[in-house]
Amino acid sequence: MNFETLIDVWQRLLRNSPHSWVLFEHGTCVVLTTPEGEPAEQATALLEEFGPVHAGSPAGDFRVIDLKDAEGWAVTGHHKDVLTYVGPDELDDRSTVTVGLLGRAKRDQDGTELHVVHVEDKRD
Repeated sequence: MNFETLIDVWQRLLRNSPHSWVLFEHGTCVVLTTPEGEPAEQATALLEEFGPVHAGSPAGDFRVIDLKDAEGWAVTGHHKDVLTYVGPDELDDRSTVTVGLLGRAKRDQDGTELHVVHVEDKRD
């Protein structure tokens, strides 16, 4: 999935949110409910802590959310403000478990690589 598509999806999903957010390369979005300093730096620190998956711990847990404003799903983890987008074209099996495992794997990849592709700074 290209960056423009990911940015468009998250802009649609968060269009009514007053919060700043940062998007990472594989579709993980960190919503900054209390932004401090540089958004990319704050989001990177959060994702570095809450992105990598550790089996058998809360970091391995996930929840799948069916999206209303975009096709696909958001997969959450053990931090409520870290969500990963999974598009319908990314998999054939659209079961909750398959979607969740892919979203968790993408979050892990983003939490390890930490490559920011977009910042929406909504502070005044």
